[in-house]
Amino acid sequence: MNFYSVIIGTELLNGRRKDAHFSFLNNELLKRGWEQKASFVIKDEPPFIEDIFRLIKNDPDAVLFCFGGIGSTPDDYTRPCAANVFTDAKMEVNQNALECIVEQFGEEAYPHRIHMADLPINAKQLKNVVNNVPGFSLEGRYFFTPGFPSMSQSMVVEALDTFFPKNKEKYRYFLKADCSENDLIGIMRKIPDHIDFSSLPQIKDNNRSVVISVASYDDEEAKMYFSLFENLLIEKKIVFTLEDK
Repeated sequence: MNFYSVIIGTELLNGRRKDAHFSFLNNELLKRGWEQKASFVIKDEPPFIEDIFRLIKNDPDAVLFCFGGIGSTPDDYTRPCAANVFTDAKMEVNQNALECIVEQFGEEAYPHRIHMADLPINAKQLKNVVNNVPGFSLEGRYFFTPGFPSMSQSMVVEALDTFFPKNKEKYRYFLKADCSENDLIGIMRKIPDHIDFSSLPQIKDNNRSVVISVASYDDEEAKMYFSLFENLLIEKKIVFTLEDK
């Protein structure tokens, strides 16, 4: 699966608030063996929100975690934007959400808060442990949560535990070599696209080094391509050390 985060909030881009969603989601994914493919921090701007949603929807293996914009104020656009993109603009009063909102706020649910129950058709609830106003999910892979980390974080955990509790194990190997990336490009070109490969150059006191990472769900395959780097470094008598991470 390809995991995406969309963090909606003009206040993040103009510096009035600091984001806490990316790091939390990233850590929860990594604990389960998953990784993010992309993360977007965007303005509260409906056409742009929908453009980003469509980009993600076009990936058949996409899983979306969206943060922000599901409240009851005029600048909360996420619910209709999600409907426009994921449910052909079809919305409904979600009875479960409506009951939660009325239970939480009583008469104060009207006339505004009650509209937080207007959700894309067939939406499922994500429990809000703070004030009982739920987030929602679509198709078990598009998840929409509040902008408040205290509310959204438990929803992220609920969604991952329910639908994506654990990825199969990926075997990863690292080394650090006292050379530049340029010395290893020939081997890099031999790594097939399906192998998780990266090189991270480092410069300290005018000395160059590079950290190589090779990973695969097939341990023997990961070792085979990792050994190509080891063998070249030994052949060229380039000093290297095996790394833990």
